[in-house]
Amino acid sequence: MSTGIAVMAKAPRAGEAKTRLRPAVSAAQAAGLGAAFLQDITANLRLAAGLAAIVPYVAFAPAGTEALFDGLLAPGTRMLLADGLPPAPAGVERFGRCLLHAINSLLARGHTAACVLNADSPTLPTRLLLQAHAILSEPGDRLVMGAADDGGYYLLGMKQAHAHVLSHIDWSTAHVAEQTRQRAKQANLQLVELDPWYDVDDPDSLARLVEHLSGLPNRQGAFPAPHSTARLKDYGLLAEALAGTAA
Repeated sequence: MSTGIAVMAKAPRAGEAKTRLRPAVSAAQAAGLGAAFLQDITANLRLAAGLAAIVPYVAFAPAGTEALFDGLLAPGTRMLLADGLPPAPAGVERFGRCLLHAINSLLARGHTAACVLNADSPTLPTRLLLQAHAILSEPGDRLVMGAADDGGYYLLGMKQAHAHVLSHIDWSTAHVAEQTRQRAKQANLQLVELDPWYDVDDPDSLARLVEHLSGLPNRQGAFPAPHSTARLKDYGLLAEALAGTAA
């Protein structure tokens, strides 16, 4: 039994990646942070894979951009296309099609469970990845979800491709997690929730990341995110926060 966990990511190109972080950072800096997040998240997955039957992936789009991820992925990270182009049931639209594409691809590769993971939570505790695998390894069908503080989710896992759970979702809003709970209830599916965590996709959450990394190492069991820490120091953001803490 194995769980394939795929980070939903696009190549971190300036002007196309992490655009909602502006104006706190420049377009080039936003792309640099996106690259650092991806390095940390795949390193976190590699750590989890050394402790449980977890296989790390990056689910990317569009086709033909694989080379843009060179040097950004932890060793052992596999790649799969998740552009949402294959046919999908009515109601599964936009990002939901990409998620369904990734889940179907993971299950088709022989994994007994599939999880999709965001590319915005570089400090996500490794224990949450291990818990998702453990929950999905138990007998019986179920879903696992890790809700994000902004109303979305950082992880969604399933043992079968339940497209209904991804249907009629208002993506990129604060309603995503709650609507997902409703879809699971409508389908009579057991939904097990992990502890919530935060993602970094706007200036306020970037400030939260800076504050978090300026605090105690491994606070709340957080992944230390060394690449993100180094990039924030390069940009002068973390040094300013540390100076403020010392004052």
